[in-house]
Amino acid sequence: MPYRLCVFAATVSLFCSGASEGRAGDWLQWRGPGGNGVADAGQVVPTEWDENRNVIWKTEIPGRGHSSPTVVGDLIVLTSADEASQSQAVLAFDRNTGKQKWLTVISQGGFPKIHEKNTHASPTVASDGKLFFATFHHHNQIEAVALDTSGKIVWKTIAGAFKPELYEYGYAASPTIYDGTVIITGNCDTSSWMKALKPETGDVVWQQELPRMLVWSSPIVARVAGRDQLLLSGFEHMSAFDPTNGEKLWSVPCLTIATCGTAVWDDNMVYASGGYPKAETVGVKAEGAGQLVWKNNVKCYEQSMLIHNGYIYAFSDNGTVYCWEAKTGKEMWKTRLRGPVSASPVLVGDLILAANELGTTYVFKASPDRFERIAQNQIGNESFATPTVVDNRIYIRAAVRDGNGRKEGLFCIGAEKQ
Repeated sequence: MPYRLCVFAATVSLFCSGASEGRAGDWLQWRGPGGNGVADAGQVVPTEWDENRNVIWKTEIPGRGHSSPTVVGDLIVLTSADEASQSQAVLAFDRNTGKQKWLTVISQGGFPKIHEKNTHASPTVASDGKLFFATFHHHNQIEAVALDTSGKIVWKTIAGAFKPELYEYGYAASPTIYDGTVIITGNCDTSSWMKALKPETGDVVWQQELPRMLVWSSPIVARVAGRDQLLLSGFEHMSAFDPTNGEKLWSVPCLTIATCGTAVWDDNMVYASGGYPKAETVGVKAEGAGQLVWKNNVKCYEQSMLIHNGYIYAFSDNGTVYCWEAKTGKEMWKTRLRGPVSASPVLVGDLILAANELGTTYVFKASPDRFERIAQNQIGNESFATPTVVDNRIYIRAAVRDGNGRKEGLFCIGAEKQ
């Protein structure tokens, strides 16, 4: 049912919630443990499911959002927004039962105009295992918030302005955690910035001004070319920054103005795709001043890619799946599945889970030899959030839209109850 959030409702929920401590195998941020869409090794998940098969539990999510489930201990945390009351909230569910543990209202009012496919709760929550960090766009600004495991707000701060004039599509960049800082970005045509905040207080550790262009990509810190690099695509460049101070390490002219996906990497190279107005996928050497090694004219606009054993796998906007050799960009194969696609693929062992906007999740082999479909599964008929995989379970955020309206849910997929 639609929720009408109020401070009273959020406060009451705190009294029935319990604390949760992080543990190995948690899904702490956008794109998982390594920030690259790869689930922890050794997991076995079902390859076939529907709303009545291999579903351990399902629960309703009030409101609407595209954030992926973040898993810390026994808590699943995500964001949601109610457009009628213009309320934005962070919610937590029990990982074992799906029962809602708490719901904390972060803001009310000031919703901007956004693209019809976007939501007012699209960035994924990040966690250091103790606190949860979320970002919301309202009143022409980006607000960052930290909550403890009981849902209590530890701090809130206005991170920066965000008032697009050219394209009012909304906000999407997820925060990321690095060495005792929370890194967030807000990039549009009137202001553009990246900041690192102290997780305990929200105070600014460093900040960096960026080109004033519309970019929705999330930053990510990767160990590449022998050093930690903060990667961000867009602004007609692939760029890397020092995550300790925000200083630019290198920037290579390529790609396009607007990108949405998060970069991926291997030992010495970084890979990214976009976007608007130009379609381009690139491989960039991440050493020295950076160097463009290869490019093609494929557009994975909203989706992030995967890299596995030297090969890149990409699920593009229209549903075409590509496999390229990472070092050279050589196309190994491509095949057309059904689109449109917004969610990013997830790697579990040697299997790729890739969902389209219609609630269909394809399961296929991560192999450069050929495309090998294992299964095609249906949950609901609307899906924009990327799945999360923890402890042999898949968590899918999907919705059913019919003549009675829209109902959003969280589904726990597993072979058996644990």
